[in-house]
Amino acid sequence: MTGTLEITANVMATLSILLAGRNSIHTWWTGIVGCILFAILFFLAQLYADVLLQVFFVITSGIGWWQWGKGKQGEALPISHADFKKLAWTLPVGLVATVVYGALLHFFTDAYAPFIDSTVLVFSVIAQLLLMQRRIETWAFWLVVNSVAVPLYASRHLYLTALLYACYLVNAAVSWWWWQRLATRNSAAAA
Repeated sequence: MTGTLEITANVMATLSILLAGRNSIHTWWTGIVGCILFAILFFLAQLYADVLLQVFFVITSGIGWWQWGKGKQGEALPISHADFKKLAWTLPVGLVATVVYGALLHFFTDAYAPFIDSTVLVFSVIAQLLLMQRRIETWAFWLVVNSVAVPLYASRHLYLTALLYACYLVNAAVSWWWWQRLATRNSAAAA
């Protein structure tokens, strides 16, 4: 059961991630399906922070789908850079949230690797919020998340998931480059 579940979840998540990197609105509905499947898989693997993360992804994917389609004043939301002042708070707040949530999991559940799992959760939340706004910096956060997730999932014998997260790491680097190129092209076209 978990083998088929892991394969199906990864197929949908991979499709969603590739579509996000290509700036396609279809990233959202494919992501919702993948996240529901991953929530079940991670619950079975006792990765409770990841279960909560998948619920967050389902909700924010619905919002992101709407935002990308509507944008501001009915126009598609453009790719842009995040405001540095708004972005500067994310690292210290993210680290504090990781420690607090990791401690809750450590003391009140039978979670596996609660602090590492919490790192994936917190920085995925930040990356997702940036993705919803089509901010280029989302890909830097996905690089961090994927770097932490690969060994975490491998340690739970979710080898396919770990392998695909290694591929997502590469996709994040390529997508970062691609989004910067799209943003430059859009700026030049607007001028």
